[in-house]
Amino acid sequence: MNRTASRIPQTGAEKILARASGKPCVRPGDIVSPIPELVIIHDGYVESAYNELSSLGYRRIAHPERVLFVTDHEVAYASPASALRARRIRQIAREWNVGRFFDAGRGGHGHLFPIEAGLVRAGMFLSCYDMHATNFGAVGAVACAPGPEIVSVLATGAVWEQVPATVRVRLQGATGPALTARDVGFHVTRLFADGRLPAHDNRMIEFAGGYTAGLPLSERIALCNSLTEIGVANVWFTPAGDGSVHAGDADAPVEADVQIDLAGLAPQVALPGGPHRGVDVDEVAGRHVDHAYIGSCGSGMYEDFAAAAALLRGRRIAGHVRMFIVPGTVETSLRMARDGLAEVFQEAGAMLLPPGCGPCAGGVMGPLADGETSISTAATNHAGRFGAKTAQAYLGSPLTVAASALAGCIADPRALTQQRERTP
Repeated sequence: MNRTASRIPQTGAEKILARASGKPCVRPGDIVSPIPELVIIHDGYVESAYNELSSLGYRRIAHPERVLFVTDHEVAYASPASALRARRIRQIAREWNVGRFFDAGRGGHGHLFPIEAGLVRAGMFLSCYDMHATNFGAVGAVACAPGPEIVSVLATGAVWEQVPATVRVRLQGATGPALTARDVGFHVTRLFADGRLPAHDNRMIEFAGGYTAGLPLSERIALCNSLTEIGVANVWFTPAGDGSVHAGDADAPVEADVQIDLAGLAPQVALPGGPHRGVDVDEVAGRHVDHAYIGSCGSGMYEDFAAAAALLRGRRIAGHVRMFIVPGTVETSLRMARDGLAEVFQEAGAMLLPPGCGPCAGGVMGPLADGETSISTAATNHAGRFGAKTAQAYLGSPLTVAASALAGCIADPRALTQQRERTP
């Protein structure tokens, strides 16, 4: 047989799914059962998974050496009940002989530190309980998020998946001052949600174009994270400079190929209700805020905090604002201490919380009260996300959140950024 003639071009993500499924190739719509190289479960679901499998008669899991437990939602136990849950997780990790267990204070956020520690690499296929596993596309890995069906992965080693179609998004154009990938992410998410871009639900979103060239890891993570809440299957960056094993074929068909010009885009703020409700910051500037928070799986990397600290250095946040800084990983927290960033935040009046999810985990730490307003870099801002259901939660970039904390109301970060650039 002519091997060239029988070649079927595939995207990089399709190649990963094919390899994990033991197939020479896959096409959108195929039903496959890829075997993950790593299975990640967060503290909030460990006990439920254990109870379900125990009720079915399972005493062991299929590949414990591939399983990673992470404590990142309830890091600082706020009640005796949370301490008991944590103890139960430790017992389950021992009973199942889990290969990688990162307890409180040992790793950080489960969507960030596995990348930092090299546990997630280009070309890997993962199965993760939490939907924000889209983060791993920032390094060219593919992660499915089957939710509660991850118990099937634990029991048997795999669960069926339908290969998603791919929508390629080419980002072009020079960006202005104080514009970050988080702003771009809100903008792109709004375009998808409003129907100005092709269908996105259960699709693989592949970022390409001049804007993405040389984009640092923290910014790629922010882009991957921003689209999660609108129902995409995954988000993907082809590993830069990689070989044919991970990079897609140039002639691989995609469902849609669109281009977005970012020239002139203003910093964005997502209105309460979801990251898909992004608007120019000028539309909401001046709205009072009580609460500010920088962190989460979308903006919890060292570079996110360095950018915010540059605006806060030598300044104090507004007296009525309580501000929380939540490093994404233990390593980021240590680096912030070594480089003086932790001191900058505390001198500005902010509070540092342990590495993990922070307020984004249902307001377990740093919650909102009824009627209060927050601006943060959280992964999402649906009603009740930070505690009180009547609170209003806005989302912005680390720069926008820092500028707003200083002003005491939602503020455009461009003036402060340009002022810092002019200061010798």
